[in-house]
Amino acid sequence: MRFQDNELRLASRAGGDGGLRSVLSVPGMHCGGCIQKIEQGLLKLGGVTQARVNLSTKRVTIDWQEAGDTPALIDTLESLGFEAHIFRAAETETDERLKYLLRALAVSAFAAGNIMMLSIAVWSGSHESLRSALHWVSAFIACPALIYAGRVFFVPAFLALKNRQTNMDVPISVGLILTFAMSMFDTIAGKEHVYFDASVSLLFFLLIGRTLDHIMRKRASQAMNGLQKLIPQSACLVDIDETVRFIPLEDVKPSMRLRVLAGDRIPVDGIVRSGVSDIDMSLVTGESLPIKAQAGTQLVASALNLTGPLVIEASATADSSFLSELIRLMEQTEASQNVYRRLSDRVVKIYTPFVHGAALAAFCLWLFFSQDVHQALTIAVSVLIITCPCALGLAVPIVQVMAARRLLDAGVLMKEGGALERLKEVDTVVFDKTGSLTLGQPAISNAKAVSADAMAYACALAQNSHHPYSQAIAKAGKAQGYYAASSELTFDNVKEVPGCGVEGVLGQDIYRLGALNWAAVQDGALPDKMVGTALSRNGVLMHIFEFDDALKPGAKALMQALSAGGYDIHILSGDARDKVETIARNLGVKTYASQVKPEGKLSYILDLKAAGKTVLMVGDGLNDVPALSAANVSIAPENAVDIGRNAADFVLLRRDLMSIETALNIAKRSDSLMRQNIYLALLYNIFAVPLAFMGLVTPILAALAMSSSSLIVVINALRLKRGHS
Repeated sequence: MRFQDNELRLASRAGGDGGLRSVLSVPGMHCGGCIQKIEQGLLKLGGVTQARVNLSTKRVTIDWQEAGDTPALIDTLESLGFEAHIFRAAETETDERLKYLLRALAVSAFAAGNIMMLSIAVWSGSHESLRSALHWVSAFIACPALIYAGRVFFVPAFLALKNRQTNMDVPISVGLILTFAMSMFDTIAGKEHVYFDASVSLLFFLLIGRTLDHIMRKRASQAMNGLQKLIPQSACLVDIDETVRFIPLEDVKPSMRLRVLAGDRIPVDGIVRSGVSDIDMSLVTGESLPIKAQAGTQLVASALNLTGPLVIEASATADSSFLSELIRLMEQTEASQNVYRRLSDRVVKIYTPFVHGAALAAFCLWLFFSQDVHQALTIAVSVLIITCPCALGLAVPIVQVMAARRLLDAGVLMKEGGALERLKEVDTVVFDKTGSLTLGQPAISNAKAVSADAMAYACALAQNSHHPYSQAIAKAGKAQGYYAASSELTFDNVKEVPGCGVEGVLGQDIYRLGALNWAAVQDGALPDKMVGTALSRNGVLMHIFEFDDALKPGAKALMQALSAGGYDIHILSGDARDKVETIARNLGVKTYASQVKPEGKLSYILDLKAAGKTVLMVGDGLNDVPALSAANVSIAPENAVDIGRNAADFVLLRRDLMSIETALNIAKRSDSLMRQNIYLALLYNIFAVPLAFMGLVTPILAALAMSSSSLIVVINALRLKRGHS
């Protein structure tokens, strides 16, 4: 067995159908065509049962049968034109690819700017000797710039051709090299006009698109990187003799006993065997209110232990825990989203073969009739330049830039231009409840009914607890002027009882603020239906604080606007049915679901998409991340967790939800301008290509025409900035 094959087996883990699963890093892929080529190429190998590409993380996951020879995964990828290596979880997060792209972009920008200035001197009618010198200076600037910055396209093109394959980098490389070579030939021959400026400017525009696409993909992968950072690296094992020791997380097996201290995250899924504590389950349910954990309570990995130490019995390994499944769900949904092709991608896919076909036809015909290789090449280059897809390449991005500015003015941050096109197609909007439609922070609903004494005592106790209800009481007391009075109350022996509340002694009296059945121990006849947080003195009830979650500004107005616009509205929440039903009724939403876990939200979104719906998901929590990734387009509100922001296509910068309607309207107007720009660019080519094909356009005129077409689409896009459609 080769060393590479043995290393691949050792780096693989158990996959589906009893086989092995390998993860390879393929940094050179950058488009939907790469995905199709890689997946189809790997599936042709014997033993490979599944191959999934994740364009954001630049990884390929391959399932293969262990029996028989190890499939030549890396060799196959290299034969397809892609460098590949085994992915290591500990790989550095430094993005060397982005650094190189930025350097290449800077080099091409410097070269293009300087050569353009030299070209202006030539166009203005310089003396022959000065013109020749300027041509040589342009050549010395263009040559190293193309060699260094052009490698972004030349290397993948060379690897593809070497293995008798082709990709989008091949025609780009041919155009760049041929244009430079012809310019170099004419410089040596002392010709009047050369076009180094066209080749380097084209490289600059192409690098802008490649760099922006890489940044977008990098941002998309940050959501998964954020999830992985939540997984602890070790666990505290409790041995049979009750001694404790730390072990690597991957060594944890089901039935092992693990100790989890207050402030730590649950390392793997498990069941509480001893101890009582409050657990922050917002990762699972999205609700900010903690739950009480005691013997028998089932907990999931990455939930946060808030108040007391616990001993849990592991029920899963690290690879099969809740958080690991969440990461796998995100990878699958990201892979499924990669099949979407932008409007510009679809047009360029058809347009690019036409451009190079026209240039080749012009060369062949003029060579046949004129028998002059130089003239034939000059006309072919003119066709290449005049049909350069700069205007077509700008048609969509320039509108996206204008739209991003309009959205930012409206309080919406657009993270990725392609999402603007998907947003225009939305017909269904799905909202998470807590934190998205509501503020996500409990507030006292009966504050006016609380006496001054009760509020002062409650506020004094609440300041000693981090429980959301305690914080809400302290906030309300401060707002009503009871904060100063409460600060004069000095409790002794203040302690927080995990899962119950906070207790303090004042004089001879014991005050409690917390769960009703714990605080009011002498009022056992209280009806069970009474809920909230109770304040008691010596076990006698003083007051019950009731809480609700207020709607965000603009929530009702947004629902009315969406309904009037014909959108189908849904609410999904991990909260209890009565709370979700109340919010839905207040907002006039008929379709809602409660107690939905992350995998349930994901399934709900996928079912809507399977039914032909184009879905916009609005969510704020980590539990919403798979659904945000699976939806056609997603929005995270201003209070969303960092991982939620990374997974979303848009982020609201204000609390007012009416920004969502503004974004939908801007998306529709932007789509109209994008299509207009594409039509203008194509119309330009309908008139320009025949002229170049007949030899009526010199390369320098072709460059001027190309620049003019780009200017036209920019001016048209500026209409969006002025607010006109």
